[in-house]
Amino acid sequence: MTYMLNSIEDAVDRKFLVLKSVSGQVSAGTLIHVLDARQEGGKTVIYYRNMTNGLDSMIRFENPGMFYKWARPDNFIARYYDRFSKRDIQQYIKLSNRTFKSFCLPLIIVAVILVWVITLLLVPNIILKVIVGVCLSVMVGFAVWSIYKNHHTKVMMRLYRNVSADWAGGGLVIR
Repeated sequence: MTYMLNSIEDAVDRKFLVLKSVSGQVSAGTLIHVLDARQEGGKTVIYYRNMTNGLDSMIRFENPGMFYKWARPDNFIARYYDRFSKRDIQQYIKLSNRTFKSFCLPLIIVAVILVWVITLLLVPNIILKVIVGVCLSVMVGFAVWSIYKNHHTKVMMRLYRNVSADWAGGGLVIR
């Protein structure tokens, strides 16, 4: 999902989650605080502070669109950054970048093609081939969608459990 600002200057004094690693810069999954952002000579220049170690850095992009691909604002991670491991954050990034169109649809298409090839080769009667193919196609589509939703729910529940584990009221148990 792409996030766009009205102006690159709107990024100043906000926290962003880095989505992609760039050589010489912070790694993916790191939270940064944008100190200054401006256009200089047709390039986008971002001055930021690494929220993990407090070091200030600078990065240049050809255009603001490249910055939006590199980092995006994420209030959930920014608020509870200290409670997540690097692995949790990277899994969250992968999960939040997935959509039905980018993740489920290609799997469903491949699975339906396989179902139809197997059905056409193994089922003898033409009417039975169509009935079995349609039924298995619907089942495969539902199965892929269910796996996608189930995985999303499990990952988010694990993250929410990490957030609620240190709650002053004794911890909130989410099942």
